[in-house]
Amino acid sequence: MEAASVTAAATPRRSLPGRAWKWLREHAIVIYAAFAIAYMLIPIIVIGVFSFNDPAGKFNYTWQGFSLDSWKDPFGLSALTESFLTSLRLAALSTLGATILGTLIALALVRYEFFGRRTANFLIVIPMATPEVVIGAALLSMFLVYFGAGILGFTSLLIAHIMFSISFVVVVVRSRLIGFDRSLEEAARDLGASPLHTFRLVTLPLMMPGIVAAALLAFALSIDDFVISNFNAGTAITFPLYIYGAAQRGIPVEIYVLATMLFVVTVAAMVLTVWQQRRAERMAEVLAEPEEEPYAGTPAVPPVPGAAGG
Repeated sequence: MEAASVTAAATPRRSLPGRAWKWLREHAIVIYAAFAIAYMLIPIIVIGVFSFNDPAGKFNYTWQGFSLDSWKDPFGLSALTESFLTSLRLAALSTLGATILGTLIALALVRYEFFGRRTANFLIVIPMATPEVVIGAALLSMFLVYFGAGILGFTSLLIAHIMFSISFVVVVVRSRLIGFDRSLEEAARDLGASPLHTFRLVTLPLMMPGIVAAALLAFALSIDDFVISNFNAGTAITFPLYIYGAAQRGIPVEIYVLATMLFVVTVAAMVLTVWQQRRAERMAEVLAEPEEEPYAGTPAVPPVPGAAGG
């Protein structure tokens, strides 16, 4: 006992700066991630706060006082509302087209061997790596050369948004298909399912998380795009284009309100999607657990001597 007490007394206790430095080293990556996320969310928080501002003039850059007037009538400006609805309609249609085409392209690239497959894989990545100003100028030149200025408007925007969204859809869906368990499809075919029923009941449900993630990404890219839309919009005005024009005259508070509403809806959709994926994973784990054999805990009954011979 005396030796133990002497050893404990001889061991120096770590000082407060030493313990703080140790804790900082252990949690450095978490602290860095928290600061990085806060840095990205600060502009969004500012927009949310200033959506409740009551500016004295045209510019909503200084806090004047709390007000709910803009939230009571967020669609009071007809031009702003029209541009917002145009962006939503454009994003919905381009997401639908890009998701369908991108999913089919991903299926072809992963499931089938054909001439030019590797070249197609390379070409899919090019729109993602090309600067948007180059894509926008190239699309504008194509529209003017082959179709004329009359096509510029919602139609040209829809074609452009589907074009640059397809690459992202292909990459996301292809990553889902690469880790796909093909034995499930083979089991369905062995049980007599037709190719159509196998795709509808087995392949498509297992692909759905990747398809939903790709669709959400395409929707976000479309409703957020400014550079390509600025080249090919013609007379059409989207929500980002309206904000760019309003910034030169004074951004109304209603823009902050609509931006906050759009951010909240997007976050809610992402949370719902993640929750559904986690729920599906838990259900799959439960179904994959082996069932316990009946009477597994019942001890075996020893055979009765002479019973086999009667």
